[in-house]
Amino acid sequence: MEEQFILRVPPSVSERIERLFNENASSSSEDASLDLSFEEDGRTGTFLIGNERFPAALLDLPCVVESYKTYDDNVLIKTADVGQMIMIREEGDPSPEEVEYRHGLTPPMRDARRRRFRREPNLNPELVQRVERDLLNIMSGGTVENADYNEPASIGDRKKAAAGPAAKPEVIPVEAPPTGGEPEKSDSDDSMDPEN
Repeated sequence: MEEQFILRVPPSVSERIERLFNENASSSSEDASLDLSFEEDGRTGTFLIGNERFPAALLDLPCVVESYKTYDDNVLIKTADVGQMIMIREEGDPSPEEVEYRHGLTPPMRDARRRRFRREPNLNPELVQRVERDLLNIMSGGTVENADYNEPASIGDRKKAAAGPAAKPEVIPVEAPPTGGEPEKSDSDDSMDPEN
């Protein structure tokens, strides 16, 4: 697999980079050099194109992006899993506050972490450690510490409980039809009546 990263730049810088790649290497231009260097923290740095400097930041993407290439326009070959992006900003733009980029690479992945992924459970670390210890004890043939469990009822007790008297269903009184006069009709009964 190859090593790849995503470089996101402002429109003005992308035009200069495209022009630089399209020109011959022998032609001299003011944008003849590209350089990217990071500070000791590994997250902030500087992007240099020609004599102009731009602030850069290494950000984690909310999900892994697979990269593919093709040689014959029929078969795609996976070349890398990309999980980070280098974002180049204009000098006046604010720097990102978090190390994880909030959005994905495409519009459907906007605010992906909040909209598309399950929330992380709010677990007590002590409870997790205790359960892990108990599982390791059980796997090594031991018992669980401080376990609270109920004894299951024996088979005879369950049969006795099932053989007890069954509850009688509740009786619902039915109203008697009114006496005398005509019985109530619906509109559909009128259409069937030959007198009308």
